[in-house]
Amino acid sequence: GTPVRLDRQGLYNGPLHGFGQAISMLRSIFRRLTKALLWFAGGSVLLVLVFRFVPPPGTALMVERKVESWIDGEPIDLQRTWKPWDEISDDLKVAVMAGEDQKFPEHWGFDFSAIQAALAHNELGGSIRGASTLSQQVSKNLFLWAGRSYLRKGLEAWFTALIEVLWPKQRILEVYLNSVEWDDGVFGAEAAARHHFGVSAKSLSRQQASYLAAVLPNPRVWSASHPTAYVARRAGWIRQQMSQLGGTSYLLSLNDSRRAPWAQ
Repeated sequence: GTPVRLDRQGLYNGPLHGFGQAISMLRSIFRRLTKALLWFAGGSVLLVLVFRFVPPPGTALMVERKVESWIDGEPIDLQRTWKPWDEISDDLKVAVMAGEDQKFPEHWGFDFSAIQAALAHNELGGSIRGASTLSQQVSKNLFLWAGRSYLRKGLEAWFTALIEVLWPKQRILEVYLNSVEWDDGVFGAEAAARHHFGVSAKSLSRQQASYLAAVLPNPRVWSASHPTAYVARRAGWIRQQMSQLGGTSYLLSLNDSRRAPWAQ
């Protein structure tokens, strides 16, 4: 048969038919895919950098909820008012960390001990336990769609890493508190405080903050203003944890320098 012609780099250099056409097509696809990935990486870095200084105008989760309402034929009025760090209750900041991510000041976006514990729990069957940090929840709510595909988890890890590298911890928590869902169509601390308690985010009491933190695992089913017995117990546990963490003085640890990931 006709010998295969190769160039100095060992690549096919013969007529573009059969095998040669396939190789040429694969190289073209690879170049285009590489270019697309580079554009995506650069664009996502730029977007995360912008949101370090500019309040995000909305979130992917808000868009998803709006689309769901159109599909269901039940229009929903999205409530959200951005509030800067100093206009949000310190008790709420600590309550959210106490209930959702107590190692938040220390880690670089991923709590590997919590992930291992969740995997061990889930292997036993029954309820599924998550292990998402506040940083992962920010990347998921802000940039991504709901779901459990490997693609979405990969993108979540990418955006989480970017957020941890490019934002200070205070900014991550600030964006979280202004973006998280607290009832159907209710997003952010200010909307949640007014919706559930009729006060501003800055005026939330320690008990009110604990109730808001208690419903975060399932905010569309549980209510902070009309808590079930389970939610009330969980809120009490959160207040205990807040005290053990040192109360609002725990916020000072957000400014401490974290150890490098490889030193942990």
